[in-house]
Amino acid sequence: MRIVVLAGGIGGARFLAGVRATGEEVTAVVNVGDDVTLHGLRICPDLDSVMYTLGGGADRERGWGRAGETWVVKEELAAYGAEPAWFGLGDRDLATHLVRTRMLGAGYPLSAVTEALCARWQPGVRLLPATDDRLETHVVTGGRALHFQEWWVRYRAELPAQRFVFVGADAAKPAAGVLDALADADVVLVAPSNPVVSIAPILAVTELRDALVRGTVPVVGISPIIGGAPVRGMADKCLAALDVPCTAAGVGDLYGARSAGGILDAWLVDTADAGTGVAGVPVRAHPLWMSDEAATLAIVREALAAA
Repeated sequence: MRIVVLAGGIGGARFLAGVRATGEEVTAVVNVGDDVTLHGLRICPDLDSVMYTLGGGADRERGWGRAGETWVVKEELAAYGAEPAWFGLGDRDLATHLVRTRMLGAGYPLSAVTEALCARWQPGVRLLPATDDRLETHVVTGGRALHFQEWWVRYRAELPAQRFVFVGADAAKPAAGVLDALADADVVLVAPSNPVVSIAPILAVTELRDALVRGTVPVVGISPIIGGAPVRGMADKCLAALDVPCTAAGVGDLYGARSAGGILDAWLVDTADAGTGVAGVPVRAHPLWMSDEAATLAIVREALAAA
């Protein structure tokens, strides 16, 4: 079986560990809306979170970044008063960004760079950025626009978001290999990632979304909301900007039924949300807490059954 997963963030990385445990052929199409250039380096937080998590190099306590990280360069930058001071680059993590930036500068597309980085980490799934083109999530708040990373990391999403803009999405094309992966898949899973800033930027790539909407491969989404609260992160604040209820039904309706121009053929919710209705979409209930890999694998198997 060939499985394609749309994913982003820590939740997406943990979900992919469960998908990998099926032993099937897995391709992850990963959000790049979080990507940003700082101190002259191109940083891809979601791609790196997936790569480090599946490659065994992630810091499990923090939930992001490298295990055994040190912060000498960050301290030296602070001593120089170099901005931005709100975004910390660890010494180990810095090496990844240096290699990526050098390869991008030499003309390699992000998909090829990601493949080269994964040659070291051996994540056990194929990682593809949603696009090789520039696509960044910006947040409009208080009459000004901030890069998503500044709103998320510096301000902890405390500035009320009025809307999210996916800069570059209009011109972005699916990265090399993405459309082929979707066409060859037996099932597409939408990970329980933040629907607004992890999944929506992927779907903002027009040809990618069209391939899902017009395709025949079943698409099953897994709710990132349990009992009216995000599993982790600040999805509630992101959904509020879209006037979407922070509920399993709200996110399901946001993705929409494929029969009505959305992407879903089935929607998996937690047992706490059993009875949830999403227009035009069959809904199944199953415990969705990803407490360990076995629990996550059980979620994945239920999603495959729904397909």
